[in-house]
Amino acid sequence: MMRLLTIVSLVCAQLNLFVTVQAQTPVIFDTDMGPDYDDVGAITLLHHAADKGHIRILATIASDAHPRVAATLSVLNTYFRRADTPIGVAATPCVTDSDVQHWTDTLVARYPHTLQSNQQAKDAVDLYRQLLSTAADHSVVVITVGFLTNLSRLLESGPDRWSALTGAELVTAKVSSLYAMAGRFPEGREYNIWRDPKAAQVVFSRWPTPVVLSGFEIGEQIKTGMPLINQVNIVNSPVKDVFRISIPKSEQDRSGRMSWDQTAVLAAIPGEQNWFTSEEGRILVLPDGSNRWDPNGHGHRRLIFLQPAPAVQQHIDQLMMHQPVDR
Repeated sequence: MMRLLTIVSLVCAQLNLFVTVQAQTPVIFDTDMGPDYDDVGAITLLHHAADKGHIRILATIASDAHPRVAATLSVLNTYFRRADTPIGVAATPCVTDSDVQHWTDTLVARYPHTLQSNQQAKDAVDLYRQLLSTAADHSVVVITVGFLTNLSRLLESGPDRWSALTGAELVTAKVSSLYAMAGRFPEGREYNIWRDPKAAQVVFSRWPTPVVLSGFEIGEQIKTGMPLINQVNIVNSPVKDVFRISIPKSEQDRSGRMSWDQTAVLAAIPGEQNWFTSEEGRILVLPDGSNRWDPNGHGHRRLIFLQPAPAVQQHIDQLMMHQPVDR
């Protein structure tokens, strides 16, 4: 009898593990890493969630043309033991901002990575279409914390070797939701939209799934990184190096870096929904790159603090100290 109970327990444990693995949310992460560095905190939260079994990272994709963006993504994915994660880069990106703090060259010089140049990365739209074509219906969460360039081009893409569907049809069939660090609410001008307003207009007028927006006013109140750079037990960490190098170079970062991108990732992670509530409406993007919020609209939601900003900041700071897990 005891032996039978043991066998049943093992089978149940295996079944529970199978359910957990199957239930992992597939995520595509789209970033403008390079011009800013809160993206590094965001991708750390992403890998933490993957190590906890909450998500599965399908790809990390760049929307900008920083010359070391593919290598930098490769450094971070390799550090977190996911060196084989596909990396995409936008073809003919609209934005070519530089890394003014010069942290990407330190990472590329100091840490192992498999991609040496953007030319070795996959074309962003082609990679999107490849991944979505094989995904389960309505399963993929897209998180964008940069320019809307890739997503606009995805929507406007036509049938290809991966799928007979158009880009808009693929998104409708395969994506469950879009989380975006974009906009300033109730109105204003925000960098990710302003730098490629045409792409933002396409995405926010035509994206066919629910959209959740983390506005400038959310991340502006959350300043992270100081506990990480003061943590003496964390060594040989590219994440720590980024914040250690960059924070002292800006007076506005003396208390930590404003953390726009981390909030979009946090809101998208299963089990982390208790930090924000949201308001339904619709973002309207104007030709000059500014935006306003229509509270009578539908299909979009903007984040609103449920917990006080200092509490969210403390939680993100803790998550950003996540260390690689051998699997």
